Amino acid sequence: MLILASQSAARRALLAGAGLDFAVEPAAVDERAIEAQAEAAGGDARDIALLLAAAKARAVAAARDGALVIGADQTLSLGPRIFHKPDSMAAAAEQLDTLRGKTHRLHAAIALARGEAVLWSQVETAELTMREFSLEERDEVLALEGEAVLGSVGGYRLEGPSIRLFATVTGDYFTILGLPLLPLLAALREFAPELLAKAPA
Repeated sequence: MLILASQSAARRALLAGAGLDFAVEPAAVDERAIEAQAEAAGGDARDIALLLAAAKARAVAAARDGALVIGADQTLSLGPRIFHKPDSMAAAAEQLDTLRGKTHRLHAAIALARGEAVLWSQVETAELTMREFSLEERDEVLALEGEAVLGSVGGYRLEGPSIRLFATVTGDYFTILGLPLLPLLAALREFAPELLAKAPA
């Protein structure tokens, strides 16, 4: 049995698009506590993403005997600064203003766990540069997006109207959506090839 320990609609869509049969069971972990502990230990955004993905995978796998669990997380960094999901539309607007005209990085981590063990983990990074958009453009995009942006660490969705705010994007599209799909499929071929055998050719 394959379980996705995430409530992300984008991650669910990517797995379903790959033809995988899976259940969804969001992990209950204290993300802020894990982040704070990692930052206090000198961890960077990539480290934090990996720790969170592994923690989510283990949390669900420990309660689901024998299941293979996918944990995933994404962090955003602008230089040394690490961003979190905005908690309001005003916070999303403020975050977009901070990123305007600059290049930031999205770090998408993924982990596979069974029982108490993390079998595999990996983090991929994409670089994104925002345009020098106007406040009017920002507000128009946020109005089109609505509260969907509050579920994104960047306060934007590249699969939505937010794409208007970008100048360049360098990196894997699946990484940007928060699930490095090709490395995951390679890991599934190694650890659970029978799960892929059920997928359509």
